[in-house]
Amino acid sequence: MSSPHGRHRAPRRPGGARKLATRASAAGATLALPVIGASTALAEEDTTYTVASGDTLSVIAAEQDVDGGWKALYENNKSVIGGDPNLIAPGMELSLDGPAEGSATDADNASYGTDTAAAEPTAVMPVDGSTPTAGYEASGANWENGHTGQDWSVPVGTTVKAAAKGTVVEAGWDDSFGYQIVVKHGAEDYTHYAHLSHIDVSVGDSVSMGEAVAQSGATGNVTGPHLHFEVRTTPEYGSAKNPITWLENHGVTT
Repeated sequence: MSSPHGRHRAPRRPGGARKLATRASAAGATLALPVIGASTALAEEDTTYTVASGDTLSVIAAEQDVDGGWKALYENNKSVIGGDPNLIAPGMELSLDGPAEGSATDADNASYGTDTAAAEPTAVMPVDGSTPTAGYEASGANWENGHTGQDWSVPVGTTVKAAAKGTVVEAGWDDSFGYQIVVKHGAEDYTHYAHLSHIDVSVGDSVSMGEAVAQSGATGNVTGPHLHFEVRTTPEYGSAKNPITWLENHGVTT
């Protein structure tokens, strides 16, 4: 899975789509570097960048010396990229030195997938044909400190899908949650799928949005078959946030 941090610095690739920002020479003059594949005439100073195949936000920010790194680059271009900083595509035009037209600038909206709805859906419902039962923070005898996720009643064997693209970081047994999976998305979001009857992925697997990762069940501490779905800020229990809000902010109608 690609991430805004990118594990490796992507090599420069030829192609007319890639634009380069200007650089200052040691003497203080400004030299405009030509677009690769275009004429060798000097170009005017360029404050935008066209995404090329294989780019990540961290690579672009490093190569173009963006103040504030990939997070600033993402914040300035959120209206172009959408709610997921991993979903940049070749041909996207990014602003290097300030907010792109129409992008969110409120610092409270800087976190991925929590406050700003994506322009296009970047997530899906983890199960189809379900009936919502216990909601987030619901009280009851079954939960010591309130319910940490959203439950959907579904028959055993219902396909469970990855809500968004990511990497599997946990897949196995837990005494309370039964068979469970945790998937990491971006820099700070994790989704948790519990009470499964069968797991179809392993730790380290990359999964795409909507990919089948398991089958629902009634394992662990349950009163009947259902899917327990959480969104967390860490892979660990105790860091949950409202999963319905997260889904809606990723363009999902619940």
